[in-house]
Amino acid sequence: MATASSPITATGGHSSQPYDRTKAVKDFDESKVGVKGLVDSGISTIPPFFVFPPESRSDLRPRPGSESQIPTIDLSAVVNGDSPDLRSAVVEQIRSAASTVGFFQIINHGIPLEILDRTISSVKAFHEQPTEIKAQLYHRIPTNGVNFMSNVDLYSSQAASWRDTLQVKLNPPADPNLIPEVCRAELLEWNRQIERLGDILLGLLSEGLGLKKERLNEMTFNEGRMMVGHYYPNCPQPDLTVGLNTHADPGALTVLLQDHIGGLQVRKGDDWIDVRSLPGALVINIGDLLQIVSNEEYKSAQHRVLANCSNEPRVSVAVFLNPGAREDVYGPLPELTSEEKPAKYRSFTLNEFLTRFFKKELDGKSLTNFFRV
Repeated sequence: MATASSPITATGGHSSQPYDRTKAVKDFDESKVGVKGLVDSGISTIPPFFVFPPESRSDLRPRPGSESQIPTIDLSAVVNGDSPDLRSAVVEQIRSAASTVGFFQIINHGIPLEILDRTISSVKAFHEQPTEIKAQLYHRIPTNGVNFMSNVDLYSSQAASWRDTLQVKLNPPADPNLIPEVCRAELLEWNRQIERLGDILLGLLSEGLGLKKERLNEMTFNEGRMMVGHYYPNCPQPDLTVGLNTHADPGALTVLLQDHIGGLQVRKGDDWIDVRSLPGALVINIGDLLQIVSNEEYKSAQHRVLANCSNEPRVSVAVFLNPGAREDVYGPLPELTSEEKPAKYRSFTLNEFLTRFFKKELDGKSLTNFFRV
């Protein structure tokens, strides 16, 4: 079994030279092959810079039977424009989920199953192209709105995670011609669907706070959409690493489409809950920004993805809903603060908020704590 100090090269072979972690990370990054490239090379042990400390991996296991703790909410009454009473019931279900676990799944959301399937298949097809094709898009920063990489926090994290990522700026949009042709049409259609669904969800969440339906949309929370298409290959040593490290999303809201493999977990108290894959469902989670703006009426939740032990790759597509107005000032809404409920966070611009996020590794709730009064 590999340990954090084992002299294993980036391709899994043994070396008589002392292990240089900094060089190994740099060599991996500059190779542009991603985690899938390591798997395709035939490795049987993971490189040491992917190995998490023992104390961080002692609880890396599925939690059978815990899935029922993530609510599943039927949006058909909202999508179909049914009676106000039925809408109010949906608002209450969403408010309850957003104020407790911070995660819920939605069904009957109006997006056809064939679009869900095509979106997943197109992202999978991108990641399974030859390395030399993907390498043309390999960059740490999406300067043109589209990039392929492995681990956004590769150089700052205590250990790398076992996944690759295609990142696409949906709104304001990247040049469509820069989106890989293998998934271009599907991702442009996905953006249209999420724009519509995002407006619906933000309206319901606004009402759950006792505000007018348009309040969160007026704050441009659906105008800065970013998509990440994650690819989690089989990991030869899944007990030593993770697919995605424990973190909370920084934006307002995340809409996640996942395949059937599973592995997503949400922290609830001192334990972890599995988020099962439901055919046709989407996973919704509250981000740090919405926790702050709601003055903690809504809760963002820490979550992670276990390393993939399946012979099939795990594929997921997440869209982060962020404000479009980056220079505006954000903080707890005045309507939600009072002498009895003072503001729990200071105000900031979105640029300051996101700059802080990208200066740290993905590590739980340190972002909200940084802005806490």
